[in-house]
Amino acid sequence: MKDFPIVCVGGSAGGLKAYIQLLQNLPADMGVAIVIVNHITIMPTQLHEVLPRFSSMPVELITENLQIEPNHVYIIPANRDLHVDGEVFQLSPISKPRGWPDVITVFLQSLTQYWDGKLIAVIVSGYDGDGAAALCGIRDVGGITIAQKLSTASVPDMPESAIATGCIDFVLAPEAIAQEIVRIAKVEA
Repeated sequence: MKDFPIVCVGGSAGGLKAYIQLLQNLPADMGVAIVIVNHITIMPTQLHEVLPRFSSMPVELITENLQIEPNHVYIIPANRDLHVDGEVFQLSPISKPRGWPDVITVFLQSLTQYWDGKLIAVIVSGYDGDGAAALCGIRDVGGITIAQKLSTASVPDMPESAIATGCIDFVLAPEAIAQEIVRIAKVEA
């Protein structure tokens, strides 16, 4: 059973800047898997083509049954819900095709049920409040929750919703989020 930490970074509008700042400050060998769950669902993502320039880790678009490995960055494909099952990713048709999607919440809830390693949930810039509903559950299983500092988010709705749950451990700018992930990874090693 895999038990390395998974970091879920959830965002949407304005998230790209936060993803880049985060990845630029994360070393390639810290032993965690980074999963970027971007909740813009109307068009195919280009993140797996854009982000490799900013990370020393391999960046992959998630496919069905893809093995989860540390020191990799994974990107959710458009119009899919993402789950974990043991050591692999599972994709299913998006459960909320109308209105604001809740792909971040769905993935975080899956992690609390099916992942043995440490969980770190990071909510960055974006509209609506995707992810917020799962944050207390992450804390309940011993995970750590982080929201982007509102003054550094282009669209502060998602981090604001996350903070409003009362289940956020840290409110930090993207570079400081990266430092906190590195610190947590060292503790878990």
